[in-house]
Amino acid sequence: MTIQKSRTVETLVEGRATSDGAGVKLTRVLTGRLQQRLDPFLMLDAFANEHADDYIGGFPDHPHRGFETVTYMIAGRMRHRDSSGNEGLLQNGGMQWMTAGRGVIHSEMPEQEGGLMEGFQLWLNLPAKDKMIPAWYRDFPSEAIPQLTTPGGVTVRVLAGESHGVAGAIQRTATAPLYLDLHLPAGSRFEQPLPAGHNAFVYVYRGEATIGGSTVPVRRMAILANDTQADGVEIESGADTRLLLIAGQPLGEPIAQYGPFVMNTEAELQQAISDYRGGRLAE
Repeated sequence: MTIQKSRTVETLVEGRATSDGAGVKLTRVLTGRLQQRLDPFLMLDAFANEHADDYIGGFPDHPHRGFETVTYMIAGRMRHRDSSGNEGLLQNGGMQWMTAGRGVIHSEMPEQEGGLMEGFQLWLNLPAKDKMIPAWYRDFPSEAIPQLTTPGGVTVRVLAGESHGVAGAIQRTATAPLYLDLHLPAGSRFEQPLPAGHNAFVYVYRGEATIGGSTVPVRRMAILANDTQADGVEIESGADTRLLLIAGQPLGEPIAQYGPFVMNTEAELQQAISDYRGGRLAE
């Protein structure tokens, strides 16, 4: 597999420190101002807390409508419960994929009183025709996430999409998401084909990467330039590096968001709020 022309780095983004849920400290990497540019992705949060006070409050019951949430745990234990009766334990190396659809109320609470809790939550938009589908949820333990090692020694965990002939744990037709967790040893290189029309970004959470001659430091997101001549991305690392490579097919639809609700129009948002207040959101 050889990339003829790699995408380059359009811009680097430094996440914003914030808190969510019951005081969980995190970094919001993909914020609302980037939703159109990185369509179909709506948000990316990164969290890495060693002190229990920074995460012990967790994320008590809260609603969602109109999109999907993907939670990927690097270290730690988090218990999921939702209004559809689903329950699961998310832990080291595991992923939780939840389609909120027409509505779900769920909680994500720590099942540890100390130690590191590290991971990511990605929000993936749903097309207008699917925003009111029934809610869906699935846990993928670490061993259920397909993995490969390239001849150059790069370990690739394929959460969604496909890489080097290996299909990921999840496939989605409308947004065709690619979600890879890459472990690059020092001095290694990785190539991944990407459709020219897909929006794509990289988030480095260990080490440092080089893409198209640009350095991507740790805890930075690199938005990859859209280039009709580029057929993928080539990533190099001078030191041991871990990063997320995420790409998807843009929906090209209006985005209307109010907190945990993401619809296409203001009227649909008002309906979501009304349904939630009236106890009808997750019916």
